[in-house]
Amino acid sequence: MSPLTVLAVIPARYDSSRFPGKPLASICGKSMIQRVHERVARARLPNQLLVATDDLRIAQEVESFGGRAVMTKATHRSGSERVAEVAATRSCDLVVNIQGDEPLIKPEAIDLAIERLLQGKEFEVSTLVTRMRNMDEVQAPGVVKVVTDISGGAIYFSRSAIPYSHSGSGIFFKHIGLYVYRRAFLLQYPQLPRGRLEEEEGLEQLRILENGYRILAVETDWDAISVDSPEDLARVEEQLKGG
Repeated sequence: MSPLTVLAVIPARYDSSRFPGKPLASICGKSMIQRVHERVARARLPNQLLVATDDLRIAQEVESFGGRAVMTKATHRSGSERVAEVAATRSCDLVVNIQGDEPLIKPEAIDLAIERLLQGKEFEVSTLVTRMRNMDEVQAPGVVKVVTDISGGAIYFSRSAIPYSHSGSGIFFKHIGLYVYRRAFLLQYPQLPRGRLEEEEGLEQLRILENGYRILAVETDWDAISVDSPEDLARVEEQLKGG
């Protein structure tokens, strides 16, 4: 039996409506894309690591610190579609999509999501979730919430506060935007029809659920700081300086 092969891909684009040039933003002397790349490179299970981009400036930055960049189409509507383009040209068993705005991502969390998908044969995709400790985030539309069934399968993702807590003391889970795909499924993903829920929420993972496939939600105690604004950047720098 041949060894398992895992391809890790960081999709990165320059034109962000909320934070243009975000992958090249400096965080304590290093670009954000370098910070993410260094974290992912410390994970045990991926065999190969690439950055997928449609911008030459990002590709040049990746190559400057010794990473490997792949140029992709500029027409992709989501990071997963960009990752699928890369996966189509490479042989592997699993593909990990790591968001390019997670400079503090834990390598151990990446490995955990991979291991759990290998155990969950009925799932095509795994992702990460964490229990919300900051209750202000529950009402924040920029923070995606998730509810799951008793087997750990995601039932729904939303920018709204879900589930409704009748007692007022509910437990809420935040979605962390990392995905591990079985390669065969990922290659199908761009052809799946976009449903009403994906359009309404603006969440690419809902396409998977709307088309009848299952996502395994893997709980971790790591609480992500996604960089969507210069203010988020300052929070990341503060955490890095604090050790």
